Amino acid sequence: MRDGHEAPVILPEPRTAIEAADIERVRALLGGPDPWGRGTPLHLTASALVVHPPTRRVLLRWHARQQAWLQVGGHADAGESDPLQIALREGAEETGLTDLTPWPDGSPVHLVIVPVPAAPHEPAHEHADLRFLLVTDTPDAVRPEKPDSPLRWLSLAEARKLTTEANTCETIDRAAALLGE
Repeated sequence: MRDGHEAPVILPEPRTAIEAADIERVRALLGGPDPWGRGTPLHLTASALVVHPPTRRVLLRWHARQQAWLQVGGHADAGESDPLQIALREGAEETGLTDLTPWPDGSPVHLVIVPVPAAPHEPAHEHADLRFLLVTDTPDAVRPEKPDSPLRWLSLAEARKLTTEANTCETIDRAAALLGE
């Protein structure tokens, strides 16, 4: 446990066989001492697709390490264990948006295990990424966390074309369904 007060991790209902298998791996991970710990080959992360419902746009961020346009998100900080709070913090840090709120109800909309390539400071590993949808009423207030991490507001169709990751397209599709598309 990170701080002795582990928040319960609610997993989404699987919609595909791949997601069902990923959820089973995460259930096993949750039985261990620290599912958020970065020192293990598989650990939890939390991310969010930021949505602006009035314009039916989503926000993607360039991830230099992954070389892909993805949703915002990342690792738990020391003492954190609530995936929604982690996604909200990461979302605010990476976008500069201070009004992010869960949508439609704060439940995770997707869980996917993704490979992460090795870097000079860590070996290749996997993230069990719990994904949420967050909304903003101030899309024009967006600002990137750093210059090499640009952000782009995109229509759902543009976002699907821009990302190279099938699992990100699946998250976009789940947002689209909630937007009535």
